[in-house]
Amino acid sequence: MNSVTSQGTALITGGSSGIGSVYADRLARRGYDLILAGRDMQRLDAVATKLHRTGRKVSTLAGDLTNRTDVKAIEQRLLTDKSISLFLNNAGQAVLTPLVESDPDKLDQMLEVNVMAFTRLAVAAAKAFTQRGRGTLINISSAVALAPDMLNGVYNGSKAYELSFTQALQIELAGKGVQIQAVLPGAVATEIWARGGRPVEQLPPEIVMPVESAVDAALAGLDQGELVTILSLPDIGNWDAFLAARKVLRPKLSLARPAPRYSAKVH
Repeated sequence: MNSVTSQGTALITGGSSGIGSVYADRLARRGYDLILAGRDMQRLDAVATKLHRTGRKVSTLAGDLTNRTDVKAIEQRLLTDKSISLFLNNAGQAVLTPLVESDPDKLDQMLEVNVMAFTRLAVAAAKAFTQRGRGTLINISSAVALAPDMLNGVYNGSKAYELSFTQALQIELAGKGVQIQAVLPGAVATEIWARGGRPVEQLPPEIVMPVESAVDAALAGLDQGELVTILSLPDIGNWDAFLAARKVLRPKLSLARPAPRYSAKVH
């Protein structure tokens, strides 16, 4: 019997491996029942079987986020299942080959998951949690959201979108009882690297974080109330300086006249 106080139910996309499966373990130990969504039902069932030892309820939900019907099914579960108190928007795809060498169809598929499905599910969770006056939304982005010169430009762009979306949503939902977090891991030792065309073994080991360490750090950031958790960044002052620079830019981004350096010269 699990003596931890029930925290409701956490719905996790990409729950069959990597970051999602470790989150499932950690959240179960914190008192959450689990709904694990993913494409590979055999692997989901294996994870669920292991998690039953925590004493929490664990169920699975088939969900291929490149399939709009599956996305809508998860969306409806978020909207209608009042037991869900946390949504981990974790599932993602990566194309890590050089941009001009990448398969356009794979890029399309990645954007379908990282942008379209990500957005529909996050909005559904935000709507449901706002109506209930409580809930936690965790969006798994990436450190490359801040580094467009790294990896693949489309992948980086999708992760920058996820970060921007989270920041905007937090402003919109302020004071409505919803905790929101964007997690920005660097390289984490998961299967996404091999699937994306660049096995993690090709990376310098000093930049690759074990998945358990990544999830534990992300949850520590959640506990501290961070909106943006950059797992490897030693000095949070660097992030604060980045945000301060953006605030300086903002009042000057839309004015009635062009900047003087763009003034046309009359001859």
